[in-house]
Amino acid sequence: MRIQHGFLFAFLAIAPSAYALEAGSPPVLTPLPQQGQAAHLSAQFLTRFHYRPVPLDDALSVRVMNRFIKSLDPDRVLFVQADIDKFMTVSTKIDDAINQEDLQIPFSIFNLYEQRVVDRMTYARSLLKKGFDFSVKEDYSLQRDKQPWPQSEAESNDLWRKRVKSDWLRLKLAGKADDAIRDTLDKRYQNSLERAYKYKSDDVFQSFMDAYTTSVDPHTDYFGATASAEFDISMKLSLVGIGAVLQERDDYTTIRELVSGGPAQLSGKLAVGDRITGVGQGETGPIKEVVGTRLDEIVQMIRGAKDSVVRLDILPADAGPDAKHRIISLVRDKISLEKQAAQKTILSVKDGDTTRKVGVITLPAFYEDFEARRKGDKDYRSASRDVAKLLTELKQDNVDSVLVDLRNNGGGSLSEAIDLTGLFVGKGPIVQQRDASGKVDVESDDLAAPAWTGPMGVLINRGSASASEIFAAAIQDYGRGVIVGEPSFGKGTVQTVVNLDQVAHNAKPKFGELKLTVAQFFRVNGGTTQLRGVTPDISFPALSDPKTFGESSYDNALPWTQVKPANYVPDGDIKAVLPQLQSRHDARVQSDPDFQRFVQDVAELKAQREKGVISLNETERRNEMAAQAKRLKSREQINDGVDTTEDDGLQANERSLSADIAIEKARKSAKDVLLNEAAAILADEADLQTTGPKTAAQRLGSTDGK
Repeated sequence: MRIQHGFLFAFLAIAPSAYALEAGSPPVLTPLPQQGQAAHLSAQFLTRFHYRPVPLDDALSVRVMNRFIKSLDPDRVLFVQADIDKFMTVSTKIDDAINQEDLQIPFSIFNLYEQRVVDRMTYARSLLKKGFDFSVKEDYSLQRDKQPWPQSEAESNDLWRKRVKSDWLRLKLAGKADDAIRDTLDKRYQNSLERAYKYKSDDVFQSFMDAYTTSVDPHTDYFGATASAEFDISMKLSLVGIGAVLQERDDYTTIRELVSGGPAQLSGKLAVGDRITGVGQGETGPIKEVVGTRLDEIVQMIRGAKDSVVRLDILPADAGPDAKHRIISLVRDKISLEKQAAQKTILSVKDGDTTRKVGVITLPAFYEDFEARRKGDKDYRSASRDVAKLLTELKQDNVDSVLVDLRNNGGGSLSEAIDLTGLFVGKGPIVQQRDASGKVDVESDDLAAPAWTGPMGVLINRGSASASEIFAAAIQDYGRGVIVGEPSFGKGTVQTVVNLDQVAHNAKPKFGELKLTVAQFFRVNGGTTQLRGVTPDISFPALSDPKTFGESSYDNALPWTQVKPANYVPDGDIKAVLPQLQSRHDARVQSDPDFQRFVQDVAELKAQREKGVISLNETERRNEMAAQAKRLKSREQINDGVDTTEDDGLQANERSLSADIAIEKARKSAKDVLLNEAAAILADEADLQTTGPKTAAQRLGSTDGK
């Protein structure tokens, strides 16, 4: 269940149910003065400087209210219709609340939301004492976002009876005994209930501001202090800490992974599975117990200034709660997040007697250390710089072609998208930007010669967005390489980050940051990727549902439009070989059992989505399982984006840590069907271009890049 906070009004003092009285009411949260001030300042920017200014009026207020409610209860399983009716009586007053810097409305809704979580989780736990009859023929709806709100507590209770019954049946079908099922689900619901007691004012405000900003446009965001810090880390791929990936398990903060070369790994004092029960600052600072504390708060306690000391109270992995603890000291250091950086692999593709080497560059994001660049650091970290180094290495490896894998790359730095494109097309226009006044600027790269002039291509999916689309679109418009995969996300807007504290001249941070849309980008051919995305030259069956994921799923997305083409000269002849690439691809996948399984998985996933309900009858479910097992029998494990592993009914933190890590490792090591086929297409491209007027040998560049 996704929980993103909400509010309750003074007049919504609804009497708690008997179940809630047993559990105790969660704390009542109230807005801080600076939160109202930050909301008001954000509104001033959004109404004056946004690419498409939306007035803060009654109409926007209603949209904000609806989004806020949806963020709290997307599946419509917590609130009842009477709650919604009362919320809507003040739905036109959000604009007044922001202008008056009084956020009691959203906070009061959130307080009721917390109470509803307590009510529902307490009721769910009470059902576990009774058990269920699985011979009855009934269904549970998996897609409730468009369903009516429960009209009464009785209707809500019946909805939750089915929800808990579904959870129980999943575990039963996985072979769990009744007592084990009862313990597992009781702990699951208890954990959800306890989270309702851990919310803070910042959580409510962040959720409310998310509802406000995304009501203006889908990609305008508000960053509180924590969100802002995480954004900075994601862009510069580094932080100062101990180098450990943490996970919450049974109220304990548990070491899930040690970052290679980090203080934790180098010390030899920590192991995967160890639990952190206390954190102390410096050599002598008191150690604060953190059992039951929110994970994000513990992370902030462990991070700190470079070369400073943090002390951890550790309960060893697999030790009982009464086992002996140990205190360790670690010196914080800069941690590079290499797993999120560009990486290369080489795939060998056989075609008859010929074997071609395809260099694959996987790029998870268009990162750039803005701060280091502003300071004039000549060695600042960025995506294009890392890729340039990888291209130099791939040339030394004598690869025949290069495939840039941008699947699930949601974007990042615009300048990095431009610089990365320059590595493949050299000097020239890359993207066009139109600001709110209608002025169009052409953004170009100034690299004298491309770093790679050989055959290349780009692999995209629905998760490829923004900067990824700028890069893929430019490669396509220049005819520089083949685009493979499924249509991309469709985000064609540009955002800038405004530090509200700097605007207000605050001595200390308290207002946060606003990321607002200020422009729209266009391809060099004049079209935009907005809404439509980038259409691949060679398409794979689409995994994602465009109704729920992608720009077209937003009700307030900007429309598709176009401007005049930029003055550019196509640099490749990829269009000439596309028909042959398509025919070779079609012939190959028809006889490729792995790809045909992928096609079957996509069809099965689509059928499940369209069905929208799940049977709560044990016999029917076992028959479905048998059919699924028959379909998957003897097939090799493949990684095609569809989870076909046997359902154990457990959530990630309910498995043993070793089992959870083993599942993750198996998925990563499984055959990547789509990547392999994309590499085969690139091998075909190299073959066809070698036999063309411009051979691959002639196309190989010698420039090392920027």
